Amino acid sequence: MSATTPAHVVNQLIEALPRAARTRMLERCEPVELTAGVILCEVDEPYEHAYFPLIGVISLGGATLHSRQPIEMGLIGNEGMLGVTLALGVAAAPMRAVVQGAGTALRLTAAQIRCELNDSPSLLDTLHRYLYVLITQWPHTAACTQSHEIELRLARWLLMMHDRAHANHFHLTHEFLANMLGVRRSGITIAAGALQQRGLIRYARGDIRILDRPGLEAASCPCYEVLLGDYRRLLP
Repeated sequence: MSATTPAHVVNQLIEALPRAARTRMLERCEPVELTAGVILCEVDEPYEHAYFPLIGVISLGGATLHSRQPIEMGLIGNEGMLGVTLALGVAAAPMRAVVQGAGTALRLTAAQIRCELNDSPSLLDTLHRYLYVLITQWPHTAACTQSHEIELRLARWLLMMHDRAHANHFHLTHEFLANMLGVRRSGITIAAGALQQRGLIRYARGDIRILDRPGLEAASCPCYEVLLGDYRRLLP
């Protein structure tokens, strides 16, 4: 693997397991590199692997309507996993998953994760809690899309990317940001320009640098803190 993971970065779902279950999981996991742009699964196709990111970002794409690009439904970083519906016995992926930010992950085959779920009640409980967090977030995200201005929502997504990238600098194209927020590229240009004028970010040709994290939090819609609260409450 060409990418490296700092020693302090862990996958929080695996880290939450009791020591014996965590050790067994880590022994069975395969470390892999996440390469930007790689499609990890397609809608309705069976999962080949379950991924537990360490560094990097996986984006989940929703349904495509009228030949338009799918709106992004969520991001997965080291707080979660790709393939959580396997905990429900559902093998088919409900959404398309694409690596949006390069990094590293721990990987199990779908058969291996099923065995782990049979052997580890604590893993099953943890993944059920994580799935519940996701279920509660999707309608909240939909409501945010309808209610909040682009600039506020862009600040929220940048904070979410910042949390998962574990770096102040990352790359996001206009197209991806527009798909995430369900708006035109021109709207992204205006919103990013406003955040840049306030000294919160530096944005040029998709390269984004977070300059003022507290200021970006203040510029975000309140949904960011609500979503963080769900994780803290259900996945301590």
